Formats: sequence, structure tokens, C-alpha cells
Amino acid sequence: MSDEQNPILCERHGAVGVLTINRPKTLNALNVPTLLALESALTALEKDASVRVIVITGAGDKAFVAGGDIADLNSRQGLQHYEEFAEVIHRVFRRFELCDKPTIGAINGWALGGGTELLLTLDLRLVAAEAKLGLPEINLGLFPGAGGTQRLIRQVPLCRAKELMFTGNQITAAEAVDLGLCNRSVAREMLMEESMKLAHQIAQKSPLTLKLLKRALRDGAEMPLGAALAHEQAIIGLVLDSQDAHEGCSAFLEKRAAQFTGK
Repeated sequence: MSDEQNPILCERHGAVGVLTINRPKTLNALNVPTLLALESALTALEKDASVRVIVITGAGDKAFVAGGDIADLNSRQGLQHYEEFAEVIHRVFRRFELCDKPTIGAINGWALGGGTELLLTLDLRLVAAEAKLGLPEINLGLFPGAGGTQRLIRQVPLCRAKELMFTGNQITAAEAVDLGLCNRSVAREMLMEESMKLAHQIAQKSPLTLKLLKRALRDGAEMPLGAALAHEQAIIGLVLDSQDAHEGCSAFLEKRAAQFTGK
């Protein structure tokens, strides 16, 4: 089946779900059908209780996502773009950001434009040493419009975010790690192995506690400190009502491995 007929591959490896953007002929560029397929695949993994961590990567060895489909963008006017593309990409990217399961980006190549914007929605990011990141929209007379302007300024220093968006310059994997956009750089041939190793490590933790931890972090980032601390206090109280919390403490005291069930 061609990549256009099957733009998203969805696989399960034990407790880890893997989503692969499968349009290598277009360097995994994002268009509406691809975004809708990505949303559908994410929904399936979210509903699958056996999946505890989600990894997302790109097909081929050149690109994670090289951006949006420029010809498609050029064919639209403002209101049409807003209604037919912008609403879809914003909704899908927000779905990744709000996902209760930990997400890991295996950034296997170019992550440009929408690729960097997608990366910004993921919890953890491992990047191939040869990869390049950037927001080159300014070179097309545009600016990042899939959440990039707002997410980037919340994740890196404002002056660095402005430089990336004003110049459209690409940065290397090492620069992305130094800037705090990625967790670490990995040799390309080891990228999926390292990403899956990290995913399986996280999948051993309590899925309920991970969900509530993600919510505490995500919600708290939007609150003043006092409110965020009160929110944390309430959330950890919920955690202590779970079987997993007491299983973890009992396992520690009994010097055995904990068996978390998500209850």
C-alpha cells in the first residue's frame, strides 16, 4: 500500500505504541488527510489500555516532518486556510499536548516548520545527530501558524525563539539539545532503539500516576505559583488514593519490583 493510501503507520510493541508518519516521498510533509489519519491513530492508542507510552517518528532516513505541504498552502486564501487546515492542525497538535500518556519524539531527520511545531507538543524528544530543526516560514512570507509562535516562547528563552523565527535559520541536533528543545542527540542508527528503551522504561511506571503527573505539570505551567502548588497538593492526594501508590511503597519496603496496574 502506498504512503498516500496509508500516511500513518500504527504499531504496538508491548506497552509502547509507535506512530510513523509515512510520506517519505514528500519528506513526511503534513496535509489534511495525514493529520486526520494521525489523529485517528493517536485516538486508537489513547483508548488502548495496554499502551502506556507513545513514540512518534517519520518514515525514511531524511525527515521527521519537513513541514507543511507548501503547494497545498499556496492554493488557499485566509478564511479557507483557517477553516480547512489551521483548525485541523491546531486540534491535532493540541491532542498530542493534552495526551495523558507520555509521548516521545524520535526525530530521525529534518524537523522543519510543522515538524518543529509537532515536536514542541511532545513530552520527550530524542534527535538523530544528523537532524536539523527550524522554523523557516519567514522565508515564504509566513510565520509559524500551528502553535509554534506560542509554544516555542514558552520552552526556550524569548530572544532565541525570536531569532529562530525572524531568520528562519536551521539548527543542528546538538544546538537543539543545548537550547533545551530536545533531551539528547543519538546516532541515527541507534535512534529507535534508544527511543524504545526509554519508552519501555517509562511504561514500567504507574500509568495512573503518569497521567496525573502530566496533568499537574501541564496545568501548573499555566498557573501562578501559589495556585500551581495548591493544584499539586490536590493531585498528589488523588495519587495516594490509588492502589498503585501503595503497591509502589509496599514493593519498596518488601524489596521487590512493583507491579503497577493503573488502579
